[in-house]
Amino acid sequence: MEHLFSLSRSKLLPRVLCKEGLGTRTFVGTCLAKPQPPALTSGAARPCAGVRAHLAAPGSMLGFPRGVFRLLSGPSVPRRSLSDSRFNIPPSAESVARPVGVCSMLKLPVQTSAEGLDAAFIGVPLDTGTSNRPGARFGPRHIRAESVMVRRYNPSTRAAPFHSLMVADLGDVNVNLYNLQDSCRQIREAFRKIVATGCIPLVLGGDHTITYPILQAVSEKHGPVGLVHVDAHTDTGDKALGEKIYHGTPFRRCVDEGLLDCKRVVQIGIRGSSYSPDPYKYSRDQGFRVVLAEDCWMKSLVPLMGEVRKQMGDKPIYISFDIDGLDPAFAPGTGTPEIAGLTPAQALEIIRGCKGLNIVGCDLVEVAPIYDASGNTALTGANLLFEMLCALPQVKTA
Repeated sequence: MEHLFSLSRSKLLPRVLCKEGLGTRTFVGTCLAKPQPPALTSGAARPCAGVRAHLAAPGSMLGFPRGVFRLLSGPSVPRRSLSDSRFNIPPSAESVARPVGVCSMLKLPVQTSAEGLDAAFIGVPLDTGTSNRPGARFGPRHIRAESVMVRRYNPSTRAAPFHSLMVADLGDVNVNLYNLQDSCRQIREAFRKIVATGCIPLVLGGDHTITYPILQAVSEKHGPVGLVHVDAHTDTGDKALGEKIYHGTPFRRCVDEGLLDCKRVVQIGIRGSSYSPDPYKYSRDQGFRVVLAEDCWMKSLVPLMGEVRKQMGDKPIYISFDIDGLDPAFAPGTGTPEIAGLTPAQALEIIRGCKGLNIVGCDLVEVAPIYDASGNTALTGANLLFEMLCALPQVKTA
């Protein structure tokens, strides 16, 4: 009988740590009567000599207890080795129990390099730019945990993303929790490398500060981009408490640096009280289209998205979705909630309405799980990221 086993993420499986960095590599291999060295899913990943010797030892299972190192047996087990398929196909819960395995986005393999990928999920666990309730640093891990409920196909749109694109989870970008500007530098440098490979990033936030350094990296490759921005707030403030970088200023900083094609920016779901009588003047002065939440109440947003597609044209666009764009009845787990927001159905209409556009990156930010014990906010975030994946160029229909 043949068995499939996988290893990933040194944080969860610390016993594969070694000085050559094996712990962050992803392996898939077959285990027969005598375990064989696994095939690497990335050409850049090579185990050190010590681990190679351990793999070759009779009966070796890398020292993992059975509760961590799970063996999946039987011919029906989905294989995720690149030698078996051109794509990474997430396992089905009909064959592999949802709680089994390393906690990755959509149960995809975890890699450390974007080379060879068409799209990738990346976490940015930063919340030191928040102005109210912190906690979004835990957004990426909770979104990943809830993503086990997301399956392979999108029956509503007939999108088959995992049979169209090579997708993986690239883990989290390191951040400096004690220095926001240094965090922005680290984020920018990490996304420069990802974007340079041609991989489209789908980002798990993190507070909305992270969109600024990501767009710095994206615009270096694509030039000024259009923006579909869903949010309760425009995030175009100039500064607060003397600081010009926090989650209320990312799009002002992007305008300052010429990162946005301002005639191709739409902000949807905007609402809430303000410190001035005309809080949207800056956005409109730049040429942004501002769609207030009250103009979306009790109606389909399909006609709006038809107009947005014409506005965006065929040039590159970026989607930035702040979960507080949704009404807090649906997404209470966030730091700056505002009442009377969008519905999840309208969120789907917005993202699906971007299908056919030249999407070069996406993010889902401001999920703060501690304020939603049900997990529904993170579950909604996971589903919206899946919808973004389905909307990417080159995704085929089944």
